[in-house]
Amino acid sequence: MELKKYKHEAPYSYTLGMAPTLELIQNKPDMIDKIYVHPNYTPKDEIYNIFDVCKGAHLVYEVNKKIFDRLSMKENVFVLGAFFKYDAPVSSDRPHIVLVNPSNSGNLGTIIRTGLGFGFKDLVIIRPGVDPYDPKTIRSSMGALFHIRLSFFDSFEEYKRQFPTHEIYTFMLKGKRLLSDIAPKPDKPFSLVFGNEATGLPDSFLDYGESIFIKHSKEIDSLNLSIAFGIAANAFSIDE
Repeated sequence: MELKKYKHEAPYSYTLGMAPTLELIQNKPDMIDKIYVHPNYTPKDEIYNIFDVCKGAHLVYEVNKKIFDRLSMKENVFVLGAFFKYDAPVSSDRPHIVLVNPSNSGNLGTIIRTGLGFGFKDLVIIRPGVDPYDPKTIRSSMGALFHIRLSFFDSFEEYKRQFPTHEIYTFMLKGKRLLSDIAPKPDKPFSLVFGNEATGLPDSFLDYGESIFIKHSKEIDSLNLSIAFGIAANAFSIDE
């Protein structure tokens, strides 16, 4: 596979950095095409020696400076993992994170990593939205992307039709109930629904399930999406 700078329509993507590459190797080894190593790479210790890791996992690696010059925007990236995109649809009996038209790669990566930390392994993106396979998203997730299941829908209505039994919790500035007043139902699958970073959810989402407001001081107009999600994920955290 000839690796070029990432484009959404490409059948492949790549990790940038040691941490996300290790997560790729540990969780999706069958999807890996090749591991690339910068000539200036120096192993920090035996556990994180990428050459030993590749040999142990029977993966092909290549020392190649040009690939880093072409693909990496940062000078401190010395390991890169090229992989083929894959399908891993969300589970019908697990709680879902639902993001409606997310637009920021950094926020998406942080949400994926934070969600995983609180037991959420199923992410739904309502199109249009930022690409979870973008290397910037993968890096901001620190490779947590490779632990989760992921599905895409063209509308929220389409999503609801496929998962009609999920309890819907929409997070909105106009939410009718405070998060502190909500008692999660652990025996039933649910969906935590968030809107775009700039506009939030449309008012029409007030009619879906429970609409929730996360209380904050009047000195700010709203919370950052990834912060709001972290607060909600903690409140609805899942014990594995």
